[in-house]
Amino acid sequence: MSLPVYLVDDDDAVREGLSLLLRTVGLDVRSFAAPTSFLATLDRLDPGCLILDIRMPQISGLKLQEQLTGRGLDWPTIIISGHGDIEACRRAFRGGAIDFLSKPVDEQDLIDAIQKGHAELEDRCRQVSEANEARQLVALLTEREIEVLEMVAKGLTTRQIAAALALSPRTVDSHRAAIGAKAGTTSAAELTRLWLDAGAGR
Repeated sequence: MSLPVYLVDDDDAVREGLSLLLRTVGLDVRSFAAPTSFLATLDRLDPGCLILDIRMPQISGLKLQEQLTGRGLDWPTIIISGHGDIEACRRAFRGGAIDFLSKPVDEQDLIDAIQKGHAELEDRCRQVSEANEARQLVALLTEREIEVLEMVAKGLTTRQIAAALALSPRTVDSHRAAIGAKAGTTSAAELTRLWLDAGAGR
């Protein structure tokens, strides 16, 4: 399923033209005439790529970008502008925009930017999913198994872990086997990745 595109522009002609263009290439586009109407529905929207006009009444595209960042929302954002404002361009990129396009917007440039945004979003969603799965797996471990996993992630050998925890190597191997059974892998590299994905190593 195609990830959505949210277009926020107060210019009816631009909104209709870009929406038509993007639908013809199979994108799911939802347009908003004002940032306020977009913000009013934000909680009900699925993650997607944003296209924001830089100059709009009440709330500019850059201000909207800042508000979204303040809410912890980091959806890929494309800023479009009818004015070649270098400082605005800098602010947009400092705010995390993936592209800054001048009107009239080049069709291929816009499509390329959206594809880039969707690829970034899919990558972020995958990372969140992997982190959630890793945290769920770590939550199944005993306190001792977590200690052993942390040391495995730090590159320690069974003998080093045994010495650090005042255990026998055989006991450490038993804990590693139990961790492997729960995690579905005994690979030190995979267990290290599990630890890091869970955020436990930070």
